[in-house]
Amino acid sequence: MNMNRELEYMFVQRARVWIPDAEEVWKSAELTKDFKNGDASLQLMLEDGTSIEHKLDPKTKNLPYLRNPDILVGENDLTALSYLHEPAVLHNLKVRFIDSKLIYTYCGIVLVAINPYETLGIYGTDIINAYSGQNMGDMDPHIFAVAEEAYKQMARDERNQSIIVSGESGAGKTVSAKYAMRYFATVSGSTSEANVEQKVLASNPIMEAIGNAKTTRNDNSSRFGKYIEIGFDTRYRIIGANMRTYLLEKSRVVFQADEERNYHIFYQLCASSHLPEFKTLKLSSANDFLYTRQGRSPVIHGVDDTKELSTTRNAFTLLGINESYQMGLFQVLAAILHLGNVEIKDKDSDSSLIPPNNRHLTAFCELVGVTYQDMSQWLCHRKLKTATETYIKTLPRLQATNARDALAKHIYAKLFNWIVEHVNKALITNIKQHSFIGVLDIYGFETFEINSFEQFCINYANEKLQQQFNMHVFKLEQEEYMKEQIPWTLIDFYDNQPCINLIEAKMGILDLLDEECKMPKGSDDSWAQKLYNTHLKTCSLFEKPRMSNRAFIIQHFADKQVEYQCEGFLEKNKDTVNEDQINVLKASKKFDLLVELFQDEEKTTSPTGQVPGTGGRTRLSIKPDKGRDKSSKEHKKTVGCQFRNSLQMLMDTLNATTPHYVRCIKPNDFKLAFSFDPKRAVQQLRACGVLETIRISAAGFPSRWTYQEFFSRYRVLMKQKDVLSDKKLTCRNVLEKLVQDQDKYQFGKTKIFFRAGQVAYLEKLRADKLRVACIRIQKTIRCWLARKKYLRKRSAAITIQRFTRGYQARCLAKFMRRTQAATIIQKYQRMCMERKRYRQKQAAALVMQTILRAYMARQKYQGLLREHNAVIIQKRVRGWLARCWYKRCLVSLVYLQCCFRRMKARRELKKLKIEARSVEHFKKLNKGMENKIMQLQRRIDEQTKDNRSINEKLVSLETSSTAERERMRGELSRLRGVEEDAKNKGNQVTSLLEQLEKLKKELSSTQKEKKTIEDWAQTYRDEMEKMVSELKDQNCSLKKEKDDLNRLIQEQSQQMTEKMARAIVEKTQQLETDLNEERSRYQNLLTEHLRLEEKYDDLKEAMVSSNVSKPGHRRTDSTHSSNESEYTYNSEYAELEEGSRAAEDVTRGMDTSLTLKLQKRLTELEQEKQSLRNELENREDQFQRARARDDVEFKKARGAELEYESLKRQELESENKKLKHDLAEIRRSLLGNAATGAGAPGSPAYKVVLEQLNASCEELEVRKEEVLILRSQLVSQKEALHHKDEKETMTEPSTYVEDVSKLKDAGELKQAYIGLKDTNRLLEHQLQTQRRSYDSEVESLRGELQNVKEENNRQQQLLAQNLQLPPEARIEASLQHEITRLTNENLELLAEDPTASREARVIILRRMVDLMEQLEKQDRTIRKLKKQLKVYSKRIGEMGAGQTEGQTSPGQMVDEPIHPVNIPRREKDFQGMLEYKKEDELKLVKNLILELKPRGVAVNLIPGLPAYILFMCLRHADYVNDDQKVRTLLTSTINSIKKILKKRGDDFETVSFWLSNTCRFLHCLKQYSGDEAFMKHNTQRQNEHTLSNFDLAEYRQVISDLAIQIYQQLIKCMENILQPMIVSGMLEHETIQGVSGVKPTGLRKRTSSIADEGTYTLDSILRQLSAFHSTMCQHGTDPELIKQVVKQQFYIIGAVTLNNLLLRKDMCSWSKGMQIRYNVSQLEEWLRDKGLMICGAKETLEPLIQAAQLLQVKKKTDEDAEAICSMCLALTTAQIVKVLNLYTPVNEFEERVSVAFIRTIQTRLRDRCESPQLLMDTKMIYPVTFPFNPSSLALETIQIPSSLNLSFLTRV
Repeated sequence: MNMNRELEYMFVQRARVWIPDAEEVWKSAELTKDFKNGDASLQLMLEDGTSIEHKLDPKTKNLPYLRNPDILVGENDLTALSYLHEPAVLHNLKVRFIDSKLIYTYCGIVLVAINPYETLGIYGTDIINAYSGQNMGDMDPHIFAVAEEAYKQMARDERNQSIIVSGESGAGKTVSAKYAMRYFATVSGSTSEANVEQKVLASNPIMEAIGNAKTTRNDNSSRFGKYIEIGFDTRYRIIGANMRTYLLEKSRVVFQADEERNYHIFYQLCASSHLPEFKTLKLSSANDFLYTRQGRSPVIHGVDDTKELSTTRNAFTLLGINESYQMGLFQVLAAILHLGNVEIKDKDSDSSLIPPNNRHLTAFCELVGVTYQDMSQWLCHRKLKTATETYIKTLPRLQATNARDALAKHIYAKLFNWIVEHVNKALITNIKQHSFIGVLDIYGFETFEINSFEQFCINYANEKLQQQFNMHVFKLEQEEYMKEQIPWTLIDFYDNQPCINLIEAKMGILDLLDEECKMPKGSDDSWAQKLYNTHLKTCSLFEKPRMSNRAFIIQHFADKQVEYQCEGFLEKNKDTVNEDQINVLKASKKFDLLVELFQDEEKTTSPTGQVPGTGGRTRLSIKPDKGRDKSSKEHKKTVGCQFRNSLQMLMDTLNATTPHYVRCIKPNDFKLAFSFDPKRAVQQLRACGVLETIRISAAGFPSRWTYQEFFSRYRVLMKQKDVLSDKKLTCRNVLEKLVQDQDKYQFGKTKIFFRAGQVAYLEKLRADKLRVACIRIQKTIRCWLARKKYLRKRSAAITIQRFTRGYQARCLAKFMRRTQAATIIQKYQRMCMERKRYRQKQAAALVMQTILRAYMARQKYQGLLREHNAVIIQKRVRGWLARCWYKRCLVSLVYLQCCFRRMKARRELKKLKIEARSVEHFKKLNKGMENKIMQLQRRIDEQTKDNRSINEKLVSLETSSTAERERMRGELSRLRGVEEDAKNKGNQVTSLLEQLEKLKKELSSTQKEKKTIEDWAQTYRDEMEKMVSELKDQNCSLKKEKDDLNRLIQEQSQQMTEKMARAIVEKTQQLETDLNEERSRYQNLLTEHLRLEEKYDDLKEAMVSSNVSKPGHRRTDSTHSSNESEYTYNSEYAELEEGSRAAEDVTRGMDTSLTLKLQKRLTELEQEKQSLRNELENREDQFQRARARDDVEFKKARGAELEYESLKRQELESENKKLKHDLAEIRRSLLGNAATGAGAPGSPAYKVVLEQLNASCEELEVRKEEVLILRSQLVSQKEALHHKDEKETMTEPSTYVEDVSKLKDAGELKQAYIGLKDTNRLLEHQLQTQRRSYDSEVESLRGELQNVKEENNRQQQLLAQNLQLPPEARIEASLQHEITRLTNENLELLAEDPTASREARVIILRRMVDLMEQLEKQDRTIRKLKKQLKVYSKRIGEMGAGQTEGQTSPGQMVDEPIHPVNIPRREKDFQGMLEYKKEDELKLVKNLILELKPRGVAVNLIPGLPAYILFMCLRHADYVNDDQKVRTLLTSTINSIKKILKKRGDDFETVSFWLSNTCRFLHCLKQYSGDEAFMKHNTQRQNEHTLSNFDLAEYRQVISDLAIQIYQQLIKCMENILQPMIVSGMLEHETIQGVSGVKPTGLRKRTSSIADEGTYTLDSILRQLSAFHSTMCQHGTDPELIKQVVKQQFYIIGAVTLNNLLLRKDMCSWSKGMQIRYNVSQLEEWLRDKGLMICGAKETLEPLIQAAQLLQVKKKTDEDAEAICSMCLALTTAQIVKVLNLYTPVNEFEERVSVAFIRTIQTRLRDRCESPQLLMDTKMIYPVTFPFNPSSLALETIQIPSSLNLSFLTRV
């Protein structure tokens, strides 16, 4: 019932589930409909929006896997997931790997490491230091965390440890093992100077060269397994190591698949064959040898084989394998390559031969030192032995080739064993091993298309390791349940013992294989049949393939079914080689190394007496039974037997240790960086046991919470009445209400255990509750915001409406008024326009009509005239033509008649002649003639009558025609007269018309000329106006530009002054920085010296105490500083002079090296001192010369200034004369042409001339003003200039005014029109003159601008040159340049303005004074440095002398020789002194220093009392002038302080107390030294107490060094106290309760963030800081020193907090950013309360503050990215990207940072120049200074309390 209820609650709409997928293995989907019991399918929607129906299995009815809440995605530990199943594990790994770029993830006790195929910066020394000493669950998953856990458990539990690294080839096993060993070597150190840890790391490149190769899956694949035992002593420091190897793949020597390589060492030799030392190997390219070219991939991208060989040789040298042995190894390797190229040919079907003089065989024989004949003989032959005889049998070519390859493999295996053996010899040590950590780098589960004997052995080993892993996981689960006392049942987990029994049990696969190998005629086929007969029916894990009789199938763990091919099993298991070939090699007399490889094969065991693994794919070399013949193959153990034995030994070793598991996963098969293939990943997860771990955890109670964590997380689900004082009982009550099924959880002693899925169920309840609360809050807030917004909008709307309506009304009234006015204006305007247009049209029409009518009349008249003339002409022409035609016709007719009549006459005549001859004819003729004659007679009569009538008519007509002719003749004469008159008038009209046309043309030309002149005049006027305006503008712009230039010059001058000031400030800061660096180097030198002293003391103690040391957990080598100077060393040396002589020799060696270093440093300091002195002198000389030059140049500048003003005045006078001359020329030209009268007032020419004259007058006025200004300047400089008379200069412009007034006469203006052209030419000439003058002025201004630019460039160049100079030379060059620049400015200012020049001179003098003060300040600094150098040199000289003489200790003040110190004597008065006897000096030191309790002194006595007492004793020794007493007292004091600090150096009060007293003692030595610099604040009485006889400056330096050492000890002491508090108080503790809930955690529980008893909080840190501060204040520590201590404290807090934040994914959330900012504000408040805000401590927290802000800002858009880049200036790019990658939401309401946003940040920050280091240096200590702090306490007033037991002191 409860189960159904839970299903109904979980499988609801919007619930997300996992469904199987062929491509992605598992695909996410979301329910679109609630699931109810009985439903056969689920309605789902995929992430891409596709809707599907997922049908349930009708038999099982199993529902799909539920997805974990987003808040749990990306967890560090897979067991923290609420739903533990395969898709959840795969998705979590993918999110961490792809989105967060995190390659490590915990899975319970297993570290899952995914190969990124990219170099990551997460393995540096800073990361190692960050993980050192941390709990495994407190930091993000890392290989260093596993190594730290192993190291810690080894020290805590006194039990050996093992780290088992497994995975497929290319998954990164070797790299993980390498980093684990690097971690051990870094954090543990070694006990000797042999650098064992370096040798352990140096073995890696050797083993990689001879045991690693390129495969299709990995460029650096380990082809063997290895187990490295790193040994530790009782103090857990590395003392040695031992290596065991397993299953070397020998077959790779002679064969490689495509895209694979042989072992790296062969290619390294071929790539280095050009080296001289390798010429004898006769090598060439790798493609020339059979054994290196078969894979056809001789080069690895990005790998230089030549450099790799150099690394390998260096590693050989470091491990003690000398050059001769190295060359021998390379010789053997080269011989193997040549052997592979030996060609064997068929002789016949049963034999083979090698051609004579084979160069590769010859090279092989020369390299190994054997004869060519023997080697060629036994490569093609084999010896067979029987009981009585021995036969030599020939070998076929195939068998001979196989024998050759077997020999090559055997040689390489021997060489591999020899190298491993010598590496172990180099790593072994004589010191007894107390414990060890083993690192197992072994092959993972392998499945190929063809699986043979090698894969069988590998998978067998993985079965054994998986069994051991399962048992260990089950054991841990059982122990956890028993510890918490909860009931538990046996968890069912997969036991692979049956599979192991199938392989290794009696009659198992290996047993049958060995048995078959012993058979004389054993074969792979017969062995396969035995397997079938034995196991096919009896074992369910063994199967036979259907299509093969030479293969078998084994079902391995994780349902892995692997098919093995039987072919080659027997051969590889026997691992035989021709012994005759071995004998030939053994007989080599020229090559000792080869003989060493093969001699005593029965003794070639590993140095530990265990069997080294070289078999599998090779043969394991073990120690056979001595009683048997080693040459007999029958009794030699098979490879399978050897491997089984070695594997069992390995399992025994692992079972005797505490294992730690690292599972390496290969994300893809293409070696792509950060590319994840789900199919490949899930295969490996199933094979490596990660999912089995998940299944075992899920079967029990995987989720575990402490009661406090559960209460804190799910407090929101409780009601107020449910909360009880007993939180355990509260959790019980709440769980019983929330989860009804009590089997879903169990209550332990300290934890609550939940079944899988229950945390997700509770998280859903919590999210729902929070969602409801958020909705309620949002509803209320939105309502309030909406109402406020509505009210604001309503009020604003009303106001806007009021103003808008008023505005609109005003606008309407204004519009109406404007409209009415516009209407009236338009009416009158249109009326005027229409009237004007009408009148224009009327006038135009009249003109057009007049012209048109006149034109038409003229045209009509001309037409009539032309018609009349044409008629006359036509008439006459036609008459003439008619007459001509008539005459021609008449002549033609007459001629025609004549011709015709002649022809007729002739014919008639002929007829008559004939008739005359004939009578009849004649009769007829007569008869006819009679008729004709009668007719003719009648006709004659009729014609006669007609002629009479015609004649009558003709007479009458003649009479009438004569009268008419007379009349016409009179009319003709009259017409002729009229015509003559008309002709005369026509000629006159033509002449008049021509004259009219001519006049018109003249009129038009005149008008055109007039218009042209007017246009030209207007244009010229416009041009002149434009030109004048341009000139005016140009003049104004030039003046403005001149003013700008002057202002720019002044600004540049000011900028240069400021720049010089900044440069001086920067120079001072640089000097201070250099001084701090020098101080830091010096303090580091003191620290190193102390380390050497302590090392020397440890050596002495070890020799005295017979090398006895207690076991303990020490993380690093002995580097703890004792804070002692060189005096301690000398005193200790004197006290233990009777010690061992060996120790003295060591000490002298150490002191000699230290002395050489110090002497070298002394030489450098002397050189620096000399250079500073020379530079100071040069600077003083240059400054004096500069001052002298400044005076001279100032005088020169004054004279140049006066000369410049004189030249300017002369130039203005010449320009005035020129203008006067031009005006006179204009007047003369105008007067000369006055008689013509061409011009008139108002004409264009008149206006042009007038404007030109006005312009000239304006120009004259301007010149006049300039002259007046110049004159005022000249008057102000009357004492330096001799100028001309003022009246001449002032009255000259008056003539121009008079001339202008004369021009107003009308006559002159008339003359101007006639002489217009001349005037224009004159004005053009004047204009050109003015233009040239302006151009020259512009050029001069441009020249000045160019000079300014050149000066600016020169300034920049000088500045750049100065920055490249040394610091001292920069100051000198800057001073010289400044003096030159100021001189030039002085010249310019004098030339422009005397007042400004005087002000500039005042500024220059002030600058000079400032520079002098800065120079004096630098001189004081130099003198101080000189004094420090002097002290350094004397100290080092004393130390060098002290090596032979020694120093005086408190117990040997009189007897020991004392190095004399030059102490000058001074005569002064004395008071306030303490006298003691020499024999009381030991008592004084003992009571005042060694046995003094700081707490009592701090409470009861005045601060610094011991320092005052010691100084008063010193004053008495000075008073009595006892230099021996002064020296012994100071030496005893220093040594005693060092002793008490060495004894109680971990007590903060002690260290603080003596730091305060040492500083007070140092201040007293300065205050009463008599130096004026230290006596400024003294009273008169205190000045009387100064030291009178000795100068203790050298001892002041020694005491200052002692104070530095005490300060460093104080910082380390504080760091040790604060270190455990910082992470808990600043990060883990919830200062603001309820802001950040505790997320579910896995098996690796982190430190609780809830304030349990004993947990550090922020209040703990603040209380500790307050305790530090109050202690230092009680001890009277100087305020400046307290500020430095607080700054260092805050730096440590900020650095440690930020480093942990960068390494902890669970801390990178919004709520944690709020917590951090609140904590930082509390720290700032603490600073404010203590008055320490200005000490620089707040600035040290800036990176942490910005990291907290980065967690809280919005991280979505490009604007957010820009804001982040501008905000996080104190963080590096690596730190910003790391925080963004680690950002994890704690609640569902937060969002993750997208990958695209992180890429945007990286792109924007790409140009930053910064260190790529991720973590801050927590060991960095700021250099300390001790500012002088004089005391106002009078010495004579000090009283010594009796509690100090100093009654032997006498007050003087």
